[in-house]
Amino acid sequence: MNDDLAQRIASNPKYQELKAKRSSYGWWLTLAMMVVYYGFILLVAFNKPFLSQRLGAGVMTLGIPIGFGVIVFTIVITAIYVKRANKEFDDLTAEITKAVLK
Repeated sequence: MNDDLAQRIASNPKYQELKAKRSSYGWWLTLAMMVVYYGFILLVAFNKPFLSQRLGAGVMTLGIPIGFGVIVFTIVITAIYVKRANKEFDDLTAEITKAVLK
């Protein structure tokens, strides 16, 4: 890549805004995922009786829907990130491209 082009992109205020927003949002979603995932792992490690409670007369325990919830949560926050990236982050990228390549 042309060094001049890279320098123009890096010095563009919209690029700085994009970097800051994307990083901040990514860290918040990472924190949320870590709390959910490690919360589940801590439950497995330290509160097995809670997770092993049977639901009804069958063989399903409370741990199964909670574990499934962790997987669903991962899919949901991924979808939330993709939705914001496709709207806000892509719009900022287009503005940067237009400003830098004129």
